[in-house]
Amino acid sequence: MAAAAAASGSTASAISALVASGRLFAALDALPPSYSSSSIPSAVYASLLRLATSRRSLAAARRIASHLASTSDPSSSHSLASTPSNSTFLFNRAIELLAACGSLTDARELFYAMPRRDGGSWNAIISAYSRGENPTEAIFLFSAMNSRGVRPKDVTLASVLGCCAECLDLHGARQLHAHIAKRDFQSNVILGTALVDVYGKCFALSEARGAFDDIPKPNAISWNVIIRRYLLAGMGDMAIDMFFRMVWAGVRPLVYTVSHAVLACRDNGALEDGRCIHTFVLRHGYELHVHVRSSIVDMYAKCGAIDAAQRLFNLAPMKDIVMSTSIVSGLAACGRINDAKRVFEGMEEHNLVSWNAMLTGYVRSMDLTGSLQLFQQMRQETKELDAVTLGSVLNACTGLLDLGKGEEIHAFSFKSGFIGNPFLKNAIMRMYSKCGCLRSAERLLLFEMGSERDIYSWNSLISGYERHSMSEAALHALSKMQYEVTPNQSTFSSALAACANIFLRNHGKQIHAYMIRNSYVIDDILRSALIDMYSKCRLFDYSIRVFEAGLSQDVILWNSMIFGCAYNGKGDYGLELFFEMSKQGIRPDSATFLGALVSCISEGHVGLGRSYFTQMTDEYNIVPRIEHYECMIELLGKHGYMVELEDFIDRMPFEPTTAMWLRIFDCCREYGNRKLGERAAQCINNSNPLTPVRFEIAPDYECSDDDSEESISLSWEG
Repeated sequence: MAAAAAASGSTASAISALVASGRLFAALDALPPSYSSSSIPSAVYASLLRLATSRRSLAAARRIASHLASTSDPSSSHSLASTPSNSTFLFNRAIELLAACGSLTDARELFYAMPRRDGGSWNAIISAYSRGENPTEAIFLFSAMNSRGVRPKDVTLASVLGCCAECLDLHGARQLHAHIAKRDFQSNVILGTALVDVYGKCFALSEARGAFDDIPKPNAISWNVIIRRYLLAGMGDMAIDMFFRMVWAGVRPLVYTVSHAVLACRDNGALEDGRCIHTFVLRHGYELHVHVRSSIVDMYAKCGAIDAAQRLFNLAPMKDIVMSTSIVSGLAACGRINDAKRVFEGMEEHNLVSWNAMLTGYVRSMDLTGSLQLFQQMRQETKELDAVTLGSVLNACTGLLDLGKGEEIHAFSFKSGFIGNPFLKNAIMRMYSKCGCLRSAERLLLFEMGSERDIYSWNSLISGYERHSMSEAALHALSKMQYEVTPNQSTFSSALAACANIFLRNHGKQIHAYMIRNSYVIDDILRSALIDMYSKCRLFDYSIRVFEAGLSQDVILWNSMIFGCAYNGKGDYGLELFFEMSKQGIRPDSATFLGALVSCISEGHVGLGRSYFTQMTDEYNIVPRIEHYECMIELLGKHGYMVELEDFIDRMPFEPTTAMWLRIFDCCREYGNRKLGERAAQCINNSNPLTPVRFEIAPDYECSDDDSEESISLSWEG
């Protein structure tokens, strides 16, 4: 017996020496067979388990577990079973080792092979499954443990709560909460924090707040969890409030807690709160952390304080990709595309977010060609893209009315697997509708989108019909749309424009009545559409009533009313409105001046029209468009101001179009201006030699040979 003990001690010493030298598998080879009379002390097994854990060796873990199981026979006098507490402890550590090496199956087999189990055994296997991305099985094992009357420890409860959070098992979390309350674990800050986390992940924020309030002394981690959960639930105001409560409670926030609070300010547009937190950051040294600096730059950029964001960005000693992307997004969003481009080009690397920010910025700033060029550059530098990327490019194609490029992006979206994205499908719908390819838009809406059709899909098709003079189809689509979705203001705006195009006064009145009955907010856009519809349908009194229903500073609404006056022979009233706009401080645009010129034509106010044309360029720096020049030619020619007309033509910055020359030609025939008429005829013939015209004075106009252009002009002026 003494010799056996000496041999056993010699073996244990040899194994310990091999473990100490890090020779794991040599130590395992030195283990005696299970049938040997030699016994190995628990301390030797423990050292082997520690070494195997540090190496993460599954092969070694399996050999140790096998040896433990073979020496656990209670009938053996040399087994570990003779020391039950040590045996169970070693089995528990072996279970943890097998799980750490990635073999949950081996861990569970060893668990069921144990001669005795304690709370630590259940905790080991439950923790193994919770960490091994199998939370459902961990919850099942906890139920089995509970049914056997084994009382869980706080560590076990924390692991199971984490599994409930992973599975979003709100019912299970509530049961565990009741169990914790019965066991008087309420004061345990770890369990309390775990409850806050699981309730927050399940979006039961009121229960999360209740669990948090039950923690007697919440630590920094507890505060971080409740603030983060409020942030991710879209309750940024509560996240900000909890951050300030944390500071007032004297708890020093974690770095990530500060970042979460700043991001909550960003999401809520709470610039003043963000500035307060920035002051706190500067006073307590958090600005040294790149995550905090990046979140503050992002907050200022998203809240519109782009100058402050750029100043902080320029002062930052290190500019990581997150911070650079934030400033690019902010600069691009507020239209400073050149500044955004400089920062973007100075970045060492670009990610998908920075590319998308630049693409979106180009589209917002209406540099649509630049957006397409940037997309080509992006495709050369990276293969990474998403639905936002393709949506931005499609918006550029829509703005350029580039159907060919839009079809290419549609095909590319299909090949890349993004075509299932509803946002992208709507962008494709909008592109086809605006480009006039309405057959493709119909096919996409009716046959490909199916249940994914929404209000934006239908609105794109209806506005496309209206824009391309298919008003009946637009109204038919509106009637079909109402079986699936409820129309909104944008829908009715397009429908009213369709009614105006084909003078469907009754249909337009029905739409107006429907909006009133169903309590729609009739905003300035809808009021403009109603004024336009009633004016074109010769219901001018209705237009006046809609216009006078409320005061507005919207220039489009005033423009609609001024044009409506011109359509209905009320030009003088339209000019009064133009004058009233200036009194109310509403800045006219090019469309306003066009309406004023049309009113001058209908009422014969030649001098006033000429002054408006001069005022447009001299006082408002509005570059006249071709429509303004057409109006001036019509105004001067229709009312016989031929000398002024010829002088105006000579001063034009471009050669009159054929349509202009035709109108000039007609006016010259009517008023007998041979010189300008022959010039107009020559220009018309040069542009269209197949159907030449010849200038002849109108037969009902009598002009003697002695009459000159000057005398005619003077007589009209008199």
